[in-house]
Amino acid sequence: MRQFTAVVNPTAGGSTGAATLLHLARLLREAGAELETEYSHSLAHAQDLARRAGERGRIVLAVGGDGIAGGIGGALSGTGTVLGLVPAGRGNDFARALKLPADPAALADLLLHAEPRPVDTIEVESAVHPRTVVLGSVYAGVDAVANRHANHARLLRGAASYYAGGLRAVTTWRAADYRITVDGEEHMHRGYTVVAANSPYYGSGRLIAPDARVDDGLLDVVMIRDAPRRLFFALMNDLKTGAHIHRPEVRVLRGRELRIEADRPVPYGADGEVDATLPVTVRVRPKDLPVLY
Repeated sequence: MRQFTAVVNPTAGGSTGAATLLHLARLLREAGAELETEYSHSLAHAQDLARRAGERGRIVLAVGGDGIAGGIGGALSGTGTVLGLVPAGRGNDFARALKLPADPAALADLLLHAEPRPVDTIEVESAVHPRTVVLGSVYAGVDAVANRHANHARLLRGAASYYAGGLRAVTTWRAADYRITVDGEEHMHRGYTVVAANSPYYGSGRLIAPDARVDDGLLDVVMIRDAPRRLFFALMNDLKTGAHIHRPEVRVLRGRELRIEADRPVPYGADGEVDATLPVTVRVRPKDLPVLY
């Protein structure tokens, strides 16, 4: 029977991480699985706990949102340790990309019986930030500012915090001039953002890259060019369905490695946790992490 170590972000989703695990833990143990629980006090601590559990041959469960999923997934990338996700955060976008069930009984059944399948991860590197590996996406521009606002929201949760953060970010944003190099080919872009997506979703369910796949060895590079603010708000609404990719203001490229530079210190983020400024280099690591889904 499977042996699990659950690494919990106790503050995820307004402190629902531990509560979410309780019911699931009972179901896993009743089925005969062994489960131990570790509570993290920082992302670095969570990564250390996950690595140590993996070294003991255990399946690691990341309990929380995209930050802990991406942080633990990145820490385990290339090690062969199997990862399971227990979505309990604000966004849960990578769990959404994997189509994980919300029902605890269905999730327990999946964790107990599914065979691990390899997914791609994203290596992120910049001069002022150490090399990081994440799961979902890297975004440079207004959405990084929006994510920062969402992370500091006190009264709003979930999609509402991201939407409010987006409104606040757009009102103060001025277009940046980007140079994006995708697999050696240079592209100039003036606009709001550049997103390198492994997962179709970001920002709590926004379908930024509808054709992105977690296991195809490629990143979908979504660029939104400069446009009137009213049009950008319409684009934000299109992100609910992915319809934005049909607008002339949106361009999508695909590649394995890209370099994003800009004419000023534009902020970038990765899986809701990394908070730094351009330039940045992003690379896909194909099928580098076995995941239960």
